[in-house]
Amino acid sequence: MTAVAGSRRAGVQPRLAAVAWAVAVVSLASFAAAWVLAAHNRDLADISADFGPDRFLVAYAVAGAVVASRRPSHPIGWLLLGIGLVTACRGLAGEYARYALAGPPHPAAAVWAAWFVSWSLTLLFPGGLLTFLLLLFPSGRPPTTRWWAVAWLGAGLGVFSLLVNWLDPGAIMVGGLPSVPNPTGISAGIHVARNSPVGGAAWVLSWVCLAAAAASVFARYRRSAGEERLQLKWFAYAAVVSLGLLVVLLPGSEMSKSGRLLFDMALVPGFGVALPLAIGIAVLKYRLYAIDKIISRTVSYALVTGLVAGVYLGSVALLARISPFRGSVGVAAAVLAAAALFSPLRRRVQAAVDRRFDRARYDAERVVAQFSVQLREQVDLDVLGADLLGVVHQVLAPEHLALWLNDTAGSPAAPERLEPEARA
Repeated sequence: MTAVAGSRRAGVQPRLAAVAWAVAVVSLASFAAAWVLAAHNRDLADISADFGPDRFLVAYAVAGAVVASRRPSHPIGWLLLGIGLVTACRGLAGEYARYALAGPPHPAAAVWAAWFVSWSLTLLFPGGLLTFLLLLFPSGRPPTTRWWAVAWLGAGLGVFSLLVNWLDPGAIMVGGLPSVPNPTGISAGIHVARNSPVGGAAWVLSWVCLAAAAASVFARYRRSAGEERLQLKWFAYAAVVSLGLLVVLLPGSEMSKSGRLLFDMALVPGFGVALPLAIGIAVLKYRLYAIDKIISRTVSYALVTGLVAGVYLGSVALLARISPFRGSVGVAAAVLAAAALFSPLRRRVQAAVDRRFDRARYDAERVVAQFSVQLREQVDLDVLGADLLGVVHQVLAPEHLALWLNDTAGSPAAPERLEPEARA
């Protein structure tokens, strides 16, 4: 009976993998069609429209296909696929609606496309797929069974919001698109309910559910250990990088003439690429232990970049007040000063950051450096062998460790073996 069940599961997995890649192909084709229409509409680089960002979230479909095909029973891959499919279809529908509704008459297909754009964002957040993604990451189940109440409450509020959008007889107004009648609007009472305190409370409560789902990630991290903590570190790293890009670049997008490009740089690399990539790495457990080194390098280079930029700007401002160093001479001197400071500053900052974020590597390098000093002074092979075993065990923590020494006299006798107690 067990063999039959195992064979059935083995037969189901290839079919699920084929379904995952089929959904990914549909998503990629929709993304490609959306980009073609965006080029025709002359807004390929503009993602500030209501449906614009969805053209750039192709990484969710790819990451979801990889995870779902390798681990079909894990829900995270299918959630990523769902996000990729919804965003691809939404981007395609929005670009088609912009193309077809440019002038009268308005085709029925374009009206339905605008209708889909008006409510499809509800499938993602605040009570949609994103809430389930946060609650189920990385194990595929919430931290405790009580967290399911948050998921289903958010889903119920999402369904309520969908019904209100579908049945509202008011006109559909989506950013950048002409106003069109709602093809599914049938009840005037729904329009009243949508603008009533009940509708507002449901909308606020949906965001509360999303915030609670995000809080569950922090609650899970506090109780995590081992591989699960490393998985959560990957997710936290991508989330912090994404939010950091928004904080740094988004204010400049409102003041600069190239604001749209800065908005793209703030939104797409972080939430559109880094986040699904980190989730895929965490679920598949690929190079989990590299996260500490990646975090330390990111923090150190960000600090060094900020310090060097501060030295450069300060030098330019200072030298501009000195008449012999005004103009290009002062700028060149500031560049040389910043370049001279980069390497020593990077070493000092890297050492300080490693002590905090990559402690294992920092301790290992310190132990090896101490052993290299002892190696120059030690001549007793027995003591040296014991020290070597201790250093290797402390740095690498192997399950079994042994040292074999050849007979110095060249006799064929069995070599000496030094082996400490094996530890798991």
